[in-house]
Amino acid sequence: MSAPGTLYGLGVGPGDPELLTLKALRILRAAPVIAYPAPDHGTSFARSIVAGHLTGEQEEIAIVVPMRTERFPAAAIYDQAASRIGDRLTAGQDVAVVCEGDPFFYGSFMYLFERLSGRFPVEIVPGISSVMAATAASQRPLAARNDVLTVIPGPLDDAALRERIEACDAFAIMKLGRHFGRVKALLNTMKLTQACAYCERVTLPEERIMPLAETTGDAPYFSMIIGYRGTEPGIRDAVVGRREPAT
Repeated sequence: MSAPGTLYGLGVGPGDPELLTLKALRILRAAPVIAYPAPDHGTSFARSIVAGHLTGEQEEIAIVVPMRTERFPAAAIYDQAASRIGDRLTAGQDVAVVCEGDPFFYGSFMYLFERLSGRFPVEIVPGISSVMAATAASQRPLAARNDVLTVIPGPLDDAALRERIEACDAFAIMKLGRHFGRVKALLNTMKLTQACAYCERVTLPEERIMPLAETTGDAPYFSMIIGYRGTEPGIRDAVVGRREPAT
C-alpha cells in the first residue's frame, strides 16, 4: 500500500499573484491535485490569483460554496469536499488547497483541516493577509511598541464593535459589505473617523485607498477600515488626519 499524499493549505495572499511566497509557488506547481473554494455563480477568486502558475495538467477540485445571505448546508459541502480530497490523498496524491490570504485567518481551509488532519499528513503555508496588505498599500503604520491590535468582523453589532474598539490601540474592521454604512456611522460617533482609512480590493487593479471621511456609497465584501486610537507619537503623526496615497 502506497504512502498517503500530503494535504497542503496554501495561503496565496490578498489578490496580487506576485505576493505568493516562494514555498507556496513551489508546492502549487508540484501538486498533482489543486482544490479551491468557488462560488456557484462566477469564477473562483482564489483560483484567479494562481491561474498563471498552474501547469494545465493538474486535476482541479472546485469546492462550490453558494453565495447566499441565508444559511446553507456548509457542513455538507465540506463533508463532500473532504471526501473527494481524501480519496486523492489515500491514493498517494498530494493535494494543494488554495486559500485567499492565510489558511487559518478567517480561512475556509480550516473546515477541511478539521475533517482530514487526523488521517493524513498536513502542511500549512502561511500567506499575506489582507490586513497586512491594506496597511502597506495605505502607507499607514499599524501598531508599534506596546500597542494592542484588534481585528474585528464588521457584522458584529454596534455594542460589540464599540467594546472591542475601545479596548485596543489599533484596529482593522473586516468583512464590511452591507455593514459599511453602520460601521462608518459608529466610528463617527466615537470621533475616530479622521484616524481611519478605507481600503478596498487591496493589491488588485481596482484597489481604492482613501480617508474614511471621504467615502460615499456602499462597500464590497473585500473592503476594510484600519484605524488608530493609541498614543504612540510616530503612528499618530503619520495617520491622524492625513491623506492617503493616490491609487
